[in-house]
Amino acid sequence: MTGAEEFFIGSIDQGTTSTRFIIYDKHAASVASHQVEFTQFYPEAGWVEHDPTEVLQSVRVCMAKAMDKATATGHNVDAGLRAIGLTNQRETTLVWSRSTGLPLYNAIVWMDGRTSAICHRLIDQFPGGRDHFVPTCGLPISTYFSAVKLLWLMENVDVVREAINSGDAMFGTMDTWMIWNLTGGCGSVNLNEKPVKGVHVTDCSNASRTMLMNLRTLEWDRPTIEALGISMQILPKIITNSETIGVIANGWPLAGIPITGCLGDQHASMLGQLCQKGEAKCTYGTGAFILLHTGEDIASSKHGLLTTLAYKLGPEAATNYAMEGSIAIAGAAVMWLRDGIGMIDTAAEIEEMAEMVENSGGVYFVPAFNGLYAPWWREDARGVCVGITRFTNKGHLARAVLDSMCFQVNDVLASMHKDAGEMKKEEGEFLLRVDGGATVNNLLMQIQADFLGSPVVRPADIETTALGAAYAAGLAIGVWTEKDIKAAAQKGKPTIFHPKMKEEQRRKRLQSWQKAVSKTFDLADLS
Repeated sequence: MTGAEEFFIGSIDQGTTSTRFIIYDKHAASVASHQVEFTQFYPEAGWVEHDPTEVLQSVRVCMAKAMDKATATGHNVDAGLRAIGLTNQRETTLVWSRSTGLPLYNAIVWMDGRTSAICHRLIDQFPGGRDHFVPTCGLPISTYFSAVKLLWLMENVDVVREAINSGDAMFGTMDTWMIWNLTGGCGSVNLNEKPVKGVHVTDCSNASRTMLMNLRTLEWDRPTIEALGISMQILPKIITNSETIGVIANGWPLAGIPITGCLGDQHASMLGQLCQKGEAKCTYGTGAFILLHTGEDIASSKHGLLTTLAYKLGPEAATNYAMEGSIAIAGAAVMWLRDGIGMIDTAAEIEEMAEMVENSGGVYFVPAFNGLYAPWWREDARGVCVGITRFTNKGHLARAVLDSMCFQVNDVLASMHKDAGEMKKEEGEFLLRVDGGATVNNLLMQIQADFLGSPVVRPADIETTALGAAYAAGLAIGVWTEKDIKAAAQKGKPTIFHPKMKEEQRRKRLQSWQKAVSKTFDLADLS
């Protein structure tokens, strides 16, 4: 890598609340980036939507601004940009018109809970109940996944149903929507003035989150699709995570640059962290997502976890799998403190506020805003805050919100230990690798280490999601090898947080947390 001529790889990181574009040099070091937040729509309680056109605009702005920043700092990115990787919020679902390119409804976000009634209907309909499709796709029937969101659109939005019947509808998750538009959409011209249309694809990691892909064949599972009454004609082609997908069309910044990598965000961060078989990582963002790399083995869970794809780095590469525990509300709880009740002005303020107190003062906050995911899978759960006394102040509430993230991660890791047995250790200790924006909060990381009773390792570059997408893109065009990216990952010095809490205190806190979680059940109106 060090002897190669200068080049750059771009990475689109399209998340739940914001989009960013990061440019990496040949050493996989960030040279410029730009980030834009976009609107969160809450039409009804438990509903969350995005405007797909606003998301596209955020991509456009981030690409242009990051390129300007790189150029302003003396980097010749116009001549040296070789490829772009893409990573995205998973499960978020939309349908658009093949002829006009316009979305037929807002994107239904992954944490949206409107499909509860559909889920209960399917659970009653199929002999395997909630786990009916698990042997094929690794996922239980849940509001979380794309297939039930698509069913809701088919059953409740007339224009979607009509477009499907007429052959004009296209389905996709955010990766599919972005790639289709970036490569030409419903009609564009390339640099040679030849007509082009967008590429309708999804990568195998995003496809693995729809409930519709067979984990073994990495193809759409026809029996599942027929059982759910979904048309095969609206589904994108499934591709691997590291291959040439298409070329950015005219009208976009970076026209002519190939898109050569695509992964769902959690899969990208696992690649960015270079997790090996038996290693676990947690990404702290809007939600929190813990993945345990299981190598080429498809590992099933008996304790509420998901079986999912890790990544497949090229058509001829081995398929790697993972076991996952997904937490719906992590950083989103901090945003609720900021935007919902106005207790803080910026997300960063929560650390200082929480440090005003030594602990939560007996307050436990369970952010089951739209139900609980792993390991509980309770769509009927709703958020609670218990243990409040006259002694309670805003510092205790802030601390309880941070605690809630760490308690939930601890629950998932406890289930992983039960399913996977002894996880890989370094120097006799299990290490949790962490990344994501919330990990800049040192107090949060220390609380996590205390609740786990084991070290937490934060890399020098916490934006490993974007980095993983860049790795995939660079590998596809041969400018990097696996040896190169391993060498790049070893350059930065990680920060390690060691547990300080006594075992008896830890045990009591975890018991109280479990009691608080039980108070969230059966609170939702699912009629």
